Amino acid sequence: MRASDRAYAALLEEIQSGALPPGTVIGEVEQAERVGVSRTPMREAIGRLSAEGLVRQQSPRVLVVSGFDAADIRALFEARRALEETAARLAAQRGDRSAFAVLAAAFGRAHPETGELAADDYYALIARFDAELDAAVDNAYLVSALRTIRTHLARARRLARDNRDRLAASVSEHALIAEAISRGDAELAAHATHVHLHHALSSILHSIDPPSPEGTP
Repeated sequence: MRASDRAYAALLEEIQSGALPPGTVIGEVEQAERVGVSRTPMREAIGRLSAEGLVRQQSPRVLVVSGFDAADIRALFEARRALEETAARLAAQRGDRSAFAVLAAAFGRAHPETGELAADDYYALIARFDAELDAAVDNAYLVSALRTIRTHLARARRLARDNRDRLAASVSEHALIAEAISRGDAELAAHATHVHLHHALSSILHSIDPPSPEGTP
């Protein structure tokens, strides 16, 4: 792995996990020393993060980790809804139905509500689904846009990953999406994706700002 790729991967993981929270100063020299690369590959890595919107210019000489609040999450899901509903529809029309039948069965066997599926295992299963979806879509422009969305989505998912009820519901929702694609039902695949994203967004926003008890101002 190139030094710039290693530096990028290290900073990306820390931003997505929250180890480098919004507002953290990203100094080229300091980060290069910390990660163990020279300044040139670190500069390239920071440039990639900036292009993806994960790092922003706070002042002419200061770069910081970008903020990520409820407004950012809503905007992310607006784009995600358009892209993923289209991808699900196309996958049902173009994809390998047997591959999605296997995925539907895998989601059907998962039971996170009983503790049989850890969050990390769930996201590994989601990664399999995403990879199969990308292959089925067979559209480089759409896949590139989806990958950008997923880069930011990791930050949003971190906020809701401990909600086991939501995890269980998401497994069932993905089972339905995969089943619809395996049957070639494009409209059901798109509608099931829409419902899944609606519930996912509601859960994340609730995690950030839970409603006050009744009667509390």
